Amino acid sequence: MDFQSIALPSELRYRYNFEHYCLLIAGANIGCFLVSPKYFYKKINLYLCEIKFMNMLLAIDVGNTRIKGAVFEGDTLVENFVFPKEELRKKISIILKKFSKVEDLAVASVGNLSKNDFLDFGESLKVHFFSNEDQFPFDNKYATPKTLGIDRAVLASGAVLQFPKQNRLVIDAGTCITYDFIDEDDNYLGGAISPGFRLRYEALHNFTAKLPLLTLENPGDFIGNSTDQSIHSGVVNGMIYEIDGFINQYKNKYSNFTIILTGGDTDFLAKRLKNTIFANSNFLLESLNHLFQYKIKND
Repeated sequence: MDFQSIALPSELRYRYNFEHYCLLIAGANIGCFLVSPKYFYKKINLYLCEIKFMNMLLAIDVGNTRIKGAVFEGDTLVENFVFPKEELRKKISIILKKFSKVEDLAVASVGNLSKNDFLDFGESLKVHFFSNEDQFPFDNKYATPKTLGIDRAVLASGAVLQFPKQNRLVIDAGTCITYDFIDEDDNYLGGAISPGFRLRYEALHNFTAKLPLLTLENPGDFIGNSTDQSIHSGVVNGMIYEIDGFINQYKNKYSNFTIILTGGDTDFLAKRLKNTIFANSNFLLESLNHLFQYKIKND
């Protein structure tokens, strides 16, 4: 094979041609590697992917109530953002002006925004919408795989890519609480969905005649000594008991186990749960970044 006929980046040069191997020398920050001709193109492709990640990615998570975003450079989260849906165009424009190296926009949406809301940025960015049609780093064993929310698929992907070869439970505490379990063989088995804090408070107010609408507050004691304190005790302690109960069920059945807690209520819940967890409120955005890298490397 005539390696000199292959166009390589300026940092990458062919050095020696052995009978079965060739030695490629990259720039000082990359190093050299020995490859056989059979894997030459694959190695070059991986190298080009690494070069690509020197540029920045804007990851967008469109949730049920608000939008979360983050700018990544490689695996590093540079800055994150939270804003209402109606400010989408304005906020993204501001972000792109601040971070001129952003070349890709990765979107995962469970909200009611359409692709058209992002396509206006297609002139300056490559826009990537993740859906159930994409390739994921797990085997989806869900009985109804097409109904699996893209947010749950992204979270499961992040768990597989960041915590390999172990049983993983991802708990996302937002508008809803979602539980997603991926076993050590990277099989997505399913989980559970239940109401989050806001939905529980609203349900008590909307479906009763006299109970007030409250917002999240730590109960003074598990015995509520007023109507308000009784509601806070029921909502907060009920959710904590639920989450700890689910975790204990999984731990009784599976070993080599990692629990990941994420979502808007991460900080409130993390210090109240009895089980040891890995708490990261940005886990979905980080998972979106890892899934984007996975997609590029496997295309």
